[in-house]
Amino acid sequence: MHGKLKGTQVRGDHVGIEERLLEWAKRLKAVSQTGLEYGNDHFDYERYKEMNDLSNEMIAYLSKEKIEEIERLLPVEKGYATPKMAVRAVVMAEGKLLMVKEAADGLWCLPGGWCDTGVTPGENIEKEVREETGLNVQATKLLAFFDQTKHRPSKTLQHIYTCYFKCEVTGGAIRGSEETTDVGFFSPDALPPLSIERMTKQQLDVALKEMDAGSPSIYFD
Repeated sequence: MHGKLKGTQVRGDHVGIEERLLEWAKRLKAVSQTGLEYGNDHFDYERYKEMNDLSNEMIAYLSKEKIEEIERLLPVEKGYATPKMAVRAVVMAEGKLLMVKEAADGLWCLPGGWCDTGVTPGENIEKEVREETGLNVQATKLLAFFDQTKHRPSKTLQHIYTCYFKCEVTGGAIRGSEETTDVGFFSPDALPPLSIERMTKQQLDVALKEMDAGSPSIYFD
């Protein structure tokens, strides 16, 4: 599940002071994580630990969340701080899009989710589609590479990249799952209510345009 902030909203191209402060706090947290991993001694550890705690306090204040919730959503991870990766599948059949209804919010999006370790991005999206819809697919083309934090209506606590893949159905039968309460095909002109924290109409339009182009081009932010 993607953590989100309740108190800050994106307002077109205008970036307010709260949004700027939040982004700076998140960057400080990323620096502190890297410092905690690669610091030279105990004194470095104490400095970076204090930086991490201060950034958590800033994020909690700006998002109006409790500090315990921020620490739960943004634990100190080991290693260099990097974005999280997610994948989405664009599957067409007779001019209609395969979509899933998310159990978490009751809204619809393309099948997909977080990337797992030990599998390639293409294998990951094939696995996600199979688990969420019951259909076997083959990933045939990377369509778009989005900085998801630029497309969500709310500010996310993590920095997220999302890859959209064109996929072809090779077998299986439609069914739901624990994460998806319904599965169906929809016309791009008559979509159900979208789970816009996971996928926006703009992102879908970009992916469909890249798929229709029939060229080796790939959209990226």
